Amino acid sequence: MLALENFFNAARANPARVVFPEADEPRVAEAMAELAKQGLCQPLRLPQAPSEAHIAALVAARGLKEGVAARMLARPLYLAAAMVAAGEADAMVAGADAPTKKVIEAAAIAIGLAEDVTTPSSFFLMVFPDGRQMIFADCALNVDPSATELADIARASAATGQALLGRADVALLSYSTGSSGAGSSVEKVRIAAQATGFAGPIQADAALNARVAAKKGLGDGQANVLVFPNLDAGNISYKLAQELAGAQALGPILQGFRSPVCDLSRGATVADIVAATVVTLALARR
Repeated sequence: MLALENFFNAARANPARVVFPEADEPRVAEAMAELAKQGLCQPLRLPQAPSEAHIAALVAARGLKEGVAARMLARPLYLAAAMVAAGEADAMVAGADAPTKKVIEAAAIAIGLAEDVTTPSSFFLMVFPDGRQMIFADCALNVDPSATELADIARASAATGQALLGRADVALLSYSTGSSGAGSSVEKVRIAAQATGFAGPIQADAALNARVAAKKGLGDGQANVLVFPNLDAGNISYKLAQELAGAQALGPILQGFRSPVCDLSRGATVADIVAATVVTLALARR
């Protein structure tokens, strides 16, 4: 059974609470109705006004004065994140209208980063027509991560791959494999690979093709978690996979926060929103 089917079945077995701060957006509204109809989650709208619990959650998270916290909670994204922080929702799904930067800011301030995480990042669960499922990271958040940040992204992506796919064969991608090339980009990937123990720098063909991997002497050609050296490479690659290979891109879903947050692509369809919500809940259960 495909991992995605497992996620849907698990969601039906134990529907969680998901807050949608953009509930009036037509695609989001339709997705919320579909999620409720299928029994996949309990979709939540924002309350009319923030409660004392929401203010307290924001004060506890950032040590803000109550008046400042109350003003921040006038923004829908912050109120949704505060509902998660206060334990009133298990996850937050946003981004159909809001830019990624705003979703990140609200999550970082109200929910906060998980222990030992210094670099929040994002991933897409890529579902290909032939049934293959892969993690692509980071395709939405970090523009040009340093070697240290790239190592953080790789570790977070490995945890995501293990949680969602049952294994994490991580490849830190580059235009060069092993010691065959040089340059600042390759060196950055090399340092991150050495810090994490994952395969890299490695070209995409060696990461995905066992014959090529054997020829180039790195990895086993079975990677299911691809970590890109920068946002250009990651974003271009996932969109090419969508358009040329017919892959479904679920996400971007954020990594590294105390509770799961999904930052939807602004081009997401209703089906994408439903599936991305279910994947986000799979992380919440873990």
